[in-house]
Amino acid sequence: GSGSSKLPLWASFLLDLPWIEIAGEVWKIGRKALRGLANEGIYEVLDYETNLELHDSKGKKASLKKREKIRYLQDHIIAYQDQAWGDGKILVNYRCSPGVAVDRYRLGYKTLVLISLRKVKNKGDVDEFNIQWDIRQGFLMKDGYWSTDISQRTKHLKIKVIFPKVRPPLRLLLEENNRQRTQELGPEAQKQLPDGRWCVTWEMNKPKLYEIYVLRWVW
Repeated sequence: GSGSSKLPLWASFLLDLPWIEIAGEVWKIGRKALRGLANEGIYEVLDYETNLELHDSKGKKASLKKREKIRYLQDHIIAYQDQAWGDGKILVNYRCSPGVAVDRYRLGYKTLVLISLRKVKNKGDVDEFNIQWDIRQGFLMKDGYWSTDISQRTKHLKIKVIFPKVRPPLRLLLEENNRQRTQELGPEAQKQLPDGRWCVTWEMNKPKLYEIYVLRWVW
């Protein structure tokens, strides 16, 4: 009869609690925590500068120098990963300091280089990597470009491209791939060095995470 349809007192109490709201809040907190851990990464970049030099007017020989100052965000780090891509033969005569390049493998269009630090780094430690390599047959077209992938939180980015004295850039563009935005760089972005070469510079504070910045030129 009617007695069997009544719920026990403890069951009625449980039904009165806002379980759906509580579960929803727990889910929101969990998502925020996971997103925070995912975005934190192993290190943050304090200062990142790339210097690409085209050594001849035909674009057959070029070299890249990178300086990346980082702060570790986790303990017990023993390796650092560099990445490269581009036309022609890249990563020729690869050099790095500190650390030793111990492995290299392809992942999609990128080549990843694993650098053994030869010591253990902990949260708060700072390293400044100086990396360089040569490029062969990489800039043979009249339209050239150099792209920088922001894969870690970065405070400052600077891109420099040096052109031969006899072949300066005629037009310069800066593209933001993900935002699908392009801006033309004016004459203030380039200057002639004392030895006659042409230096193009573009820099930005707090570049957007996961954005790809592409410096394009016609020469």
